[in-house]
Amino acid sequence: MVEFIKKANSLFCALENEFLEIEPWGRNAMRVRCTPSREIKQDWISALINKGDFQAEIIINENEVSIQNGHIKINLSSRGELSFINTKKGQEFLKEKAIHPLSIPARAYKDLKGDLYHIDCSFEAYDDEHIYGLGQHQHGRLDQKGCVIELIQRNTEISIPFFVSSKGYGFLWNNPAIGRVELGNTATHWVAEAAPQIDYWITAGDTPAEIMSNYADVSGHAPTFPEWASGFWQSKLRYASQAEVEAVAREYHERNLPLSVIVVDFFHWTRQGDWQFDPQFWPDPAGMVKRLQKLGIKVMVSFWPTVNRLSNNFAEMWHKKYIIRNKSGSAAQMYFVDVQAEEGIYQHYYDATHPGARKFIWERAKKGYYKHGIDVFWLDACEPEMSPFMPENLRFYAGDGEAVANSYPKYHVQGFYEGFKEEGEEAPLFLCRSAWAGSQQYGAAVWSGDIQSTFSALRAQVTAGLNMGLSGIPWWTCDIGGFRGGESTSHDFRELIIRWFQYGAFCPIFRLHGHRLPNTDDFSGGPNEVWSFGEEAYQIIQRTMALRERMRPYIMEQMAITSETGTPLMRALFVDFPSDAVCYQIADQYMFGTDLLVAPVLDAKKHSRKVYLPDNSYWKEAWTDTVYKGGQWITVDAPLDQIPLFLRGEVNLPIKEKI
Repeated sequence: MVEFIKKANSLFCALENEFLEIEPWGRNAMRVRCTPSREIKQDWISALINKGDFQAEIIINENEVSIQNGHIKINLSSRGELSFINTKKGQEFLKEKAIHPLSIPARAYKDLKGDLYHIDCSFEAYDDEHIYGLGQHQHGRLDQKGCVIELIQRNTEISIPFFVSSKGYGFLWNNPAIGRVELGNTATHWVAEAAPQIDYWITAGDTPAEIMSNYADVSGHAPTFPEWASGFWQSKLRYASQAEVEAVAREYHERNLPLSVIVVDFFHWTRQGDWQFDPQFWPDPAGMVKRLQKLGIKVMVSFWPTVNRLSNNFAEMWHKKYIIRNKSGSAAQMYFVDVQAEEGIYQHYYDATHPGARKFIWERAKKGYYKHGIDVFWLDACEPEMSPFMPENLRFYAGDGEAVANSYPKYHVQGFYEGFKEEGEEAPLFLCRSAWAGSQQYGAAVWSGDIQSTFSALRAQVTAGLNMGLSGIPWWTCDIGGFRGGESTSHDFRELIIRWFQYGAFCPIFRLHGHRLPNTDDFSGGPNEVWSFGEEAYQIIQRTMALRERMRPYIMEQMAITSETGTPLMRALFVDFPSDAVCYQIADQYMFGTDLLVAPVLDAKKHSRKVYLPDNSYWKEAWTDTVYKGGQWITVDAPLDQIPLFLRGEVNLPIKEKI
């Protein structure tokens, strides 16, 4: 027996073995929750924070059971199966699909321990559909159709279960569980390894920009982008001392090179979990910060969520249950080197899902760093990066590891953001190696992790960054030159880093980092400053840095639009040109704001490339002022010292240096 009930502003369905609730949630959007338990959990982890005031139109009669919010309508069959209609277009754009037509419905559950279930949820697939977003992945594809995407956080792989479809809808799998999504030709299939219920959000929109705006409204808009963050960031594997950091900063100043941020990376501490400078090498951090501030340079400090059992804070954190527990065996989760541990030592992770632990961590960061004037933090290894990563063995404050683990990076940055706001900081920004749906509201600027120093990795970052923007995370960057490998004296690497610098200048954050060869005994790596790669590369990089400086007013103007609308600064062509079918296939070009098309060179020894110019506009090649009509492919020169750039219509931007 199926019973349909109108409850206030939601539609409730009682099936033989399942409860289902649908309610309006945001503009032209619905939230769907289903469970075989006795009730739907209202307090389960969710990325949805802003419901808005939208009234549903609910119909329950013999001929129709439906709920409508604006332009989206959900029809329910007599068996509780769902189909989704865009009422403005009068078209069905999605429907559930039984996993097996005779025996397994579209929503299937298997009992686990307690109130958790292994969940399968299946939808119809469409041959002409393209799917974008779903976080950051290194497979090099922009269109995710045909992919199997793990829903798990790993170094370089970020799980954000939101996508934008070319069929005119956005879909959030509002579930922090470990799992996967299979974007096949026969079905779109979501799997949660352990969860109390199905929970997803869906919106209809005329354009990708409208869909992303709807999503930002319910999951949180990115805050105001701080002006300093639009400049150049200098980093390497590790600066070993205060003296070294200050010497590098002075060198930038003496060379008249723009520098906004310099980074103090790992092993600056006494032990992991002390969250303080080692006074032997950092005797006056407050003085260092003040001296660099006079040069217009901010100091960023790397902060890891790992806790050494021998650290000053471990005993208190363990007693207060601020450490992630293992269900069986020791609570250690990572074997890694540390200061005062020649052969390595087992590390633990603090539990970011615990409100008390987040508060504790911020107080330690405040005492160890913020009191010295450091107001920029690099939240590294925040997947968290365990080895082996076995979420089924973890017990968090928020619940079972398989059920909640993907939310860890969001909780982690939330703790820092709330601490900063309590201190009166107006525009916090945190560099994070991982994120989950909604992390953008807490000032999370995400980078793509420990990628390789190769041209193929450079190409993969273009699609990784575009899909992150389409996942609602607009503040994104990568390690210029890649992280793993690359020797400053290598001719091939010098070509790579020039091309990567040109791309990096047109990323939301312009940041040099990497573990350069040769390795060193103190984990500092090889040289990685802009003058480290030979005179030819230095001259080109210097001009690229000057170009970024000229572009900063435009970047800040566009970032204000991003904060207001949810449309990322760096975005796929189809966001601005949704009626041009070719744009849905272009994975190696992008728009940088409303007025600039960027076509980076992504292959070695290439000095020209094909570029597609979207229809319904005219385009001016920035270096030659040649004007082209849109809707065509062209081949343009791309000498080593130039990145192909095109200005839209009559727009003028300061691309060329004034003579």
